[in-house]
Amino acid sequence: MKRIALLAALAVAACSPSANEPAPEAAAPASAETAATPASATTDTLTAEGWGPLKVGMSKADVITAVGDTRTPGAAGIPDSECIEFQPQRAPDGLWVMFEDGKLTRITLTELSLVKTDRGLGLGDTAEAIKVAYGADAKSTPHKYQDKPAEYVTWWTGGPRAEPYVQDEAARGIVYEIDGTGKAGAIHAGGPSIQYVEGCA
Repeated sequence: MKRIALLAALAVAACSPSANEPAPEAAAPASAETAATPASATTDTLTAEGWGPLKVGMSKADVITAVGDTRTPGAAGIPDSECIEFQPQRAPDGLWVMFEDGKLTRITLTELSLVKTDRGLGLGDTAEAIKVAYGADAKSTPHKYQDKPAEYVTWWTGGPRAEPYVQDEAARGIVYEIDGTGKAGAIHAGGPSIQYVEGCA
């Protein structure tokens, strides 16, 4: 019995770290880039007011602080007095931001984006599903460049707008751009600029 107890004690000692052995190195801290990446980059929902840390009306400087500057070097030289649209470095793939006079006016989801709206809708969802989700509050208008089933399905907070083109800067809404397959190929959220059909125009 004594021999068994002695062997067990020796085994435990052999498996235990020696007091003379160096302590294991601490894990390296996360890089600045990793730490700055939003933890909920693909889980935050898109609303008429914004996405995650981004809110319509924010300054360009505040947006860059939140999600990084443009991924496209050529866009960096466009002055704030002009309309500019780009993908931020730390935003999810397929998420674009638009600025007019240095203010965030629109957020767009395009191909590759996994972000959903606050109605649980995203790219690839059908026009029918979108209209069911919004009911009578959604307005359908013909697509500027494609025949049906392509169309625009627009929803404004506070209900449909009587005017054919909304110019109220305080207005907020979402446009689902339905492509020739009858599914959402792009989604725009924000102010009156959600009505633009070609980037900044």
